[in-house]
Amino acid sequence: MILNSCLISRNLFRNTSLLFCKKSFTNINNRNIYRSSLLQSQSSLLIPKNNKIKNILTLRQTIKGFCTKANESTTKGQKAVGWWLAGCSGMVFVAVALGGITRLTESGLSMSHWKLLGEKPPTTQEDWIREFEIYKQFPEFKIKNKEMTLEEFKFIFWMEYGHRMWGRLIGAMFAIPAAYFWSKGYFNKAMKIKVGIFGTLIGLQGLMGWYMVKSGLEDRFHGENDVPRVSQYRLAAHLSFAFALYILFLMSSLDHLLPTKQQAIEVTANALKLRKLAHISKGMVFLTAVSGAFVAGLDAGLVYNSFPKFADRWIPSDLLAFSPTIKNFTENPTTVQFDHRILGTSTLALITGMYMLSRKCKLPNRAHTAATAVVLMGWAQVILGISTLLTYVPVTLATSHQSGSLILLSMAVWLTHELKWLKKIPK
Repeated sequence: MILNSCLISRNLFRNTSLLFCKKSFTNINNRNIYRSSLLQSQSSLLIPKNNKIKNILTLRQTIKGFCTKANESTTKGQKAVGWWLAGCSGMVFVAVALGGITRLTESGLSMSHWKLLGEKPPTTQEDWIREFEIYKQFPEFKIKNKEMTLEEFKFIFWMEYGHRMWGRLIGAMFAIPAAYFWSKGYFNKAMKIKVGIFGTLIGLQGLMGWYMVKSGLEDRFHGENDVPRVSQYRLAAHLSFAFALYILFLMSSLDHLLPTKQQAIEVTANALKLRKLAHISKGMVFLTAVSGAFVAGLDAGLVYNSFPKFADRWIPSDLLAFSPTIKNFTENPTTVQFDHRILGTSTLALITGMYMLSRKCKLPNRAHTAATAVVLMGWAQVILGISTLLTYVPVTLATSHQSGSLILLSMAVWLTHELKWLKKIPK
């Protein structure tokens, strides 16, 4: 019995030992395999010096290629943003031109209601008659257009409707790409702030447009000489918002599409004066355009259709006919036209002097071209203004004159963009 137990124990110990040895041998084999693989990988790194240098150069070229592709992608993204901004500025330009035509054809008061997402136009004869009957309830029809036919009403309705829908299209063409570019990370912190400002101005522009139209629908025209029209103050504010939005879009697009270099301009006293004059000229062009809004709002272009004198006088006799005196500058058509003339000729003189100074400065070719474009457009704009006045404000010339002010402002913005690195003379 004891012998059998010993034999069983011996066999069990032998089997366990063999199993342990077998397992150990397997682990040893695995370890050897791992060790040989590690040695093989290390030996592959122990390459000759020439090959090592070659591999380092290849690695550098690969990294450089990746960086180049990343830079190209970023550049393409910034170019896309620049063209989008340029497109938005172009659409605002068209909106200003359409607004001018709408004002000159006296179409702005044809629609007496406003909806944020757009008004549904009449589609049937019954709809048109119903819309026309609504128009008849307001001062413009009662005082000025009692003889207007339905077909004539359709024309002014479509003019105003087109202007409003173009404004809404600007909002869509701004918001949709802006959301895409924002999600792609194309906007830095400064650009995100600008996008917020753009969106706010677009919204305010739409609200100001309706606020302006409402002023012409109010029952406030009771005098014999009262003419139903929108408030010249609100018209000037509406135009100012449009010009400000256009300038901001244009400046941002130029930063993306035509970047300037600081080292390209020789900083001298004359160059610094030129930069100052360029900014003053830009401000004067803007101010003259706003004064033109008062001219349009009061139909001041239809008084004193002579140049350079006012009839046979250099200073009209009714220049300060209103009391208090301050009212003349915004409510007296004679004074408003006088101010617009003075501002226009002063701006032209300033632009001409700025151009003459630019010829004495060492500037990049683009800056010289911009200065030349400003002075040429300045003279063309004055000629357009005089022609519009002498011919009693025809729609074609008046629209060209208003659009010309925006073109002149564009040239001035371009010039200040080219001179943006002129700060001070280095010590």
